[in-house]
Amino acid sequence: MATARRGLLIILSSPSGAGKSTLSRRLLEWDGSLSFSVSATTRTPRPGEVDGTDYHFMTEDRFKREVAQDGMLEHAHVFGNFYGSPRAPVEQAINAGRDVLFDIDWQGAQQIVNSALGPHTLSIFILPPSIAELRRRLVSRGQDSDEVIAKRMQKSWDEISHWGSYDYVLVNDDLERTFADLTTIVTATRLKRLQQPGLVEHVRRLQAEFGELR
Repeated sequence: MATARRGLLIILSSPSGAGKSTLSRRLLEWDGSLSFSVSATTRTPRPGEVDGTDYHFMTEDRFKREVAQDGMLEHAHVFGNFYGSPRAPVEQAINAGRDVLFDIDWQGAQQIVNSALGPHTLSIFILPPSIAELRRRLVSRGQDSDEVIAKRMQKSWDEISHWGSYDYVLVNDDLERTFADLTTIVTATRLKRLQQPGLVEHVRRLQAEFGELR
């Protein structure tokens, strides 16, 4: 008999260029019931961005109220704007047995892990096979100037230094193998006892049936 499952908060973190975005996209394609956490921000929408799809756009006053009322699972101030992960839609999803995917840095990850939802969090860090390969991937994307790439490379060491605070660490030297490992980790974590609250009632029924045989 199937038992009810509680959803997971799946966190993927990595330095820019390690493959996190590609793995996130493939994970969402792998399981259509998995949703992506839409962040809130106080920055102005860019052309083509849709409120509630790309971001939840908020005024600074509203954002600060949400933080004060514990309405953000994690938040940060970056380049003059606030960013955060709204708590309510995440709680609704995981209570309904749906997993939520987060693409955030180590600071945001630690805030979520240390929150009340921490026991239902799965954190995974993606490492590049080498620093030379990391730089090659950034250059090959053709999206950034040499100056921006240099800044991303400089920031990458700080991000990599926090690898030890994650549940799992994957070296993305082969995308297909890394993705296979990622789905294996998610599948196994979904089966943890803590994620299956319906097991308690199921065991009680088994005990009752066993008692009737005596």
